[in-house]
Amino acid sequence: MGMLVDGQWIKGSIVKSDKKGGYDRIPRSFRSVVSSEDPIFKPESNRYHLYVSYACPWAHRTLIYRSLKGLEDHISVSVVSPDMLEDGWIFDEKFPEATKDDLFNFNLLREVYQKADPKITTSVTVPVLWDKKTQTIVNNESSEIIRMFNTNFNELTGNAYDYYPEELREEIDKLNDMIYPSINNGVYRTGFAKTQEAYDEAVSGLFDTLDILEQKLDESEYLTGSKVTEADLRLVPTLLRFDIVYVTHFKCNVRRIKDYKNLSRYTKSLYDIDAIKNSTNLAHIKRHYYYSHETINPYRIIPMGPTEIF
Repeated sequence: MGMLVDGQWIKGSIVKSDKKGGYDRIPRSFRSVVSSEDPIFKPESNRYHLYVSYACPWAHRTLIYRSLKGLEDHISVSVVSPDMLEDGWIFDEKFPEATKDDLFNFNLLREVYQKADPKITTSVTVPVLWDKKTQTIVNNESSEIIRMFNTNFNELTGNAYDYYPEELREEIDKLNDMIYPSINNGVYRTGFAKTQEAYDEAVSGLFDTLDILEQKLDESEYLTGSKVTEADLRLVPTLLRFDIVYVTHFKCNVRRIKDYKNLSRYTKSLYDIDAIKNSTNLAHIKRHYYYSHETINPYRIIPMGPTEIF
């Protein structure tokens, strides 16, 4: 692994820690918005390209929204290999369902970042939303990309279904604010902890929040009621990876999702949605985590099981 510093690739771990040994995620570096009101980035068919990894839960969100919102014929996509080693994310068609870089035929994802800004200092992450017209990255923050996909292309697609409806926004925001630090990022804070104190704090917060959601789902089908919303679509990529990877690889082993009556029912229900099922790639998920994180799994042994999500 590594990162770009003043446009140059510096090899080494990008896992940063705070003073207590806790994992400290690096903020994203491109934060523009595709919108009819934006002076540069207008919603147009075949103008934007999405770079993703099937392994990455953050990128998974954007693939789900791309499908749910009918954007597959309007926004093209390239899929990196699940192996993220000293060169970071790479393009390698030899791995099943990975693709080449369909825009520039680059070998490395960092070359996409360097094309956008030759002097940039940043981690090289997925997803990346690229603008073919201005030849730059629009945004690489998944939570913002899915908001764009949710509403800003509606006139283009005719799909006006809203996963962030006005009347539920306050509740969705509260759920996101609880789930992101303790679950979405909490599994990483648990897995990348460098001290017992940091691990204990992260894993306790993770399962405290899962317990809260288990109780909440005792009274409703989804997090805000009977319909799927952004809160569910931000959570489910983490839940789908939980028993497969996070329980063992990240030491999130207090309980499995299948040990929760409501959370397991809820996860299965969401997985039955075609946009979620068709964008979930078990082979990429297992390969990436167990093969890429040398500090956690130095011999890169890929476990035989589980062979199914449920």
